[in-house]
Amino acid sequence: MKVTFFEDRNFQGRSYECMGDCGDFSSYMSRCHSCRVDSGCWMMYDQPNYMGSGYFFRRGEYADYMSMFGMNNCIRSCRMIPMHRGSYRMRIYERDNFMGQMYEMMDDCDNIMDRYRMSHCQSCHVMDGHWLFYDQPHYRGRMWHFGPGQYRNFSNYGGMRFMSMRRIMDSWY
Repeated sequence: MKVTFFEDRNFQGRSYECMGDCGDFSSYMSRCHSCRVDSGCWMMYDQPNYMGSGYFFRRGEYADYMSMFGMNNCIRSCRMIPMHRGSYRMRIYERDNFMGQMYEMMDDCDNIMDRYRMSHCQSCHVMDGHWLFYDQPHYRGRMWHFGPGQYRNFSNYGGMRFMSMRRIMDSWY
């Protein structure tokens, strides 16, 4: 897994090569306006310590990612998403603490309202795989990465109400 960050657009200026999680780029470079993902899938954040808005990047070249994603701030931290081979499985719940309607998912869902008649998702239990959650239907809007684990409420995520989910597939690496 490797990503290279560049100070300026079009892969110009000083660069920093990263092969794992990095909580703060400021000691390596003052700004970041382009990057090249040589391998792996990554969540990039516009604040240090994996805070602020998150953006998903997979293998490819991003000569001007700020325009591409409509970002206001440069990337300041990143997390590598481990590759997962095998099945995908999670339970989503209508309310905090695994309460309310529950549905088990094994594939992508572009709109939980259409598929499950569920107005929003407030907690989840990811049993297998890594998933991207979006606050709007059809994989749009703000996004968050969820790996295996129990997520009792989404208050730590700005109280977001997630409306669509997709699997992070091994073919994306």
